[in-house]
Order: sequence, then structure tokens, then C-alpha cells
Amino acid sequence: WKPMLPAGEGDYYAWPQLTDVFPWQHSGVQMKLKWPFGETRVVLVHGWRDLLAASDRVKAYKESRDRKISKRYEDLGDPSKRLKPISGLPGDTPIPEVAPYAYRSFDRQKIIKDARLGDFMRPELWRAHGPDQVYMTSLLTKILGVGPAATVADDVPDLDHFSGRGGKDVIPLWRDAAATVPNVAGGLLDALSQEYGETVAPEDLFAYAYAVLGSPAYTESFAEELSIPDPRLPITKDHALFRRAVELGRWLIGLHTYGERFGGSVPRGTARIEKAIPDTPDGYPENYSYDPAEKTLKVGEGEIRPVQPEVYGYSVSGLEVVKSWLGYRKKNPTGRKSSPLDDIRPERWTGDMTRELLELLWVLEATVGKEPELAELLTEITSSEVFTADELPEPTEQERKPPKVEVDTGQGTLQ
Repeated sequence: WKPMLPAGEGDYYAWPQLTDVFPWQHSGVQMKLKWPFGETRVVLVHGWRDLLAASDRVKAYKESRDRKISKRYEDLGDPSKRLKPISGLPGDTPIPEVAPYAYRSFDRQKIIKDARLGDFMRPELWRAHGPDQVYMTSLLTKILGVGPAATVADDVPDLDHFSGRGGKDVIPLWRDAAATVPNVAGGLLDALSQEYGETVAPEDLFAYAYAVLGSPAYTESFAEELSIPDPRLPITKDHALFRRAVELGRWLIGLHTYGERFGGSVPRGTARIEKAIPDTPDGYPENYSYDPAEKTLKVGEGEIRPVQPEVYGYSVSGLEVVKSWLGYRKKNPTGRKSSPLDDIRPERWTGDMTRELLELLWVLEATVGKEPELAELLTEITSSEVFTADELPEPTEQERKPPKVEVDTGQGTLQ
């Protein structure tokens, strides 16, 4: 499905749409309940135990239209299996798998990976998830704002991962967990390989796209054109320029996945702990503030400096990344409450939370430092000879659909 929008004029509108290059897009996980995901595994364990210990599990759970504790739901890993209703679980039932979760851009949290706890858990994404999977998120049906046109994650993303508002905006690199079937229009990699005289791998094209979309230069350059949703991708015919973009994109993906993909790493930035954030229950931060003159970020009684204004104010289509990250982790967190279990919070601020905050600041610092080079790259690409959409193969309807997952039941194959 594509929205009925007016055709544009100019070179931009001749380029292929991002959704034609990577034809399978999916909605991220939609959690109506708040308590099954959070900052730490400990909080989720406490929530699960308190749910099973509750005298009224319905009230503690906070049922929704799509999730009832008396019903059975399919296993996320195996669609041939149905999970036991939560209402009938013994009180000592161990917590299901706790998995990493890409909650917002640059914000890594934890989630109880269980279809009984999420209204729309997107089993297609979980079944295509593996150690080489990476996801690009954007706004594909809404208008992009200031900041990068895309971000990435190595964990299954939330529905609103990109900027706190979302839809069918998750683009996986691979259609399978084993990373053998790329989410690329059929024939496209062959066409590029023929043009450049060398094999273009799926990771290369994904990294190239991220080098183009992953900085504010794209939304600044095409602000008017982006009033029509679904960003377009200029693919240069210049082999050397393509290869340079691939290397920059690989670096950026490695950075933005905190070193989890493409051999990346988190460089040690300039921000340092000048005054430790207390790790006592009474010292748990209730608020935070920023002094641009002193370049100091205060978290409760703790202080971190230097934090550049561009780092503290880094935003993704209206999502202020550092503020969002801290808002979810303060003593009384930002956001809605769905059940009494949401009141379960970490007892204290931990050293791991401080480390994660520093890593976030370092990642954003390195990102801001690379923006001039990424902007120059975009200018060179759009000034070069690029492919038009008509020159490239179109994806099939089957390629636009979620992949089918085959499960060996022992009595034949179930799709």
C-alpha cells in the first residue's frame, strides 16, 4: 500500500524510495502495558513475581482489549505452540526470557519476551532476529523533523523507537535470523555489482543508506521534499564514492549499536564523572539539569562534564535523546502508568546506569563530530550521477510481505 500523494518534480523525486530498496517494513513492538519492560532485569523479575503473587491478577496485570490473562497466545519463537494462560500459572513460575529491547533511538532497555504481555509483539520481527540482524527506523508514513532521517538498533525495536511516534517504520536488514535472505529488492544487488565491477553485499547497501540518512544533513537538504513521506535514496554510480559511503555507514552503524554490529565500538569521549551519582536509595536522582555555560549535566547530586550543548540537545524528529533517556530513569519516570506494577522501580542508581549514560554521551559526541563529513558526503553523492528509480528493479509483492517462518513439528513442516 502506498498513500495517494501528489507527484513531485526535480531530481529528488526520480530517486528510488527507501521502501523500494528495502521492501519489507514492519511495525515495531507495541506494548500497552508498561511494567513488562524497563531499565533493568531486576525490575522485570520483581514485576513478574508480584503479578503471580497478586490476589487479583486481573487488576495487577491491567487487561486490555487484546490481552487477557485467561487466554492462550502463540509462542513468539514457535507459532505451533500455545502458551498457558497467566491466570493458571503457579506462583513460582520462572520469569520468561528477558531480552534486550530497543525502546527509543539510542535507548536500550529490557523486555519480558512473552506474547502474553504485549498487545502486538510482532512475532515476525522476533523470528527474524539473530546475532547479525540490524534494524533501521525512520518515519515512513509521517513527516520527518529536524535531526537524522533514520537511526539504527541491533535489538527488536519498539513501535515508537525512532522518535516517540511511529507506525510501519522498522526496516530489518535480513528477512531471517540466520542472515541468509537479505531484505533487498531482488536483482538490485546484482545491478549495483555490475555497475561497480565488484560484489555489493546486503550489508554494503544498508550501510550506504545509513551514511546518507543517518545525519541531519539529509533532512536539512530536503526539508521541502520530505513533506511527502517515505524518504528517497540517491544511489551514486561513482564506485569510489559508493565505497566511501559504505565505510562511513558501517562506522556509524557500529557506533549507534554501541559496538554490537559491523565490528564497531564506543570511543571514549571527553565527558567524565566529576561528582558521582549516589548509589544509595535516598540518593536516587529525582531530576536532572544542564548548564550550557559550564557544559555540565547534573543528575541528582551527580555531575558530568564537559557535555557539549550539541550533545545534550541532540534530537531525532522532536525526540530529545538525552532528556528522554534520563526521563525514563529518574525516580519518578516520565510517561504513563498502566498498572500498580509500574510503581516497581530500581532501589538505587547503579554503576551500570552511570556507565550506560556515559556511553550514550560518548556515542552522541562522536556522532556530532562526524556530521560535517557526512554532510559533505551527501553533497558529493547528490552532485554525482545517480541511479533513477526507473533504472533499478522493483520489488515484488512477495518481497514486501513479512517472511514466512517454517517450524519443524516432527510431523512435517508448519508455515
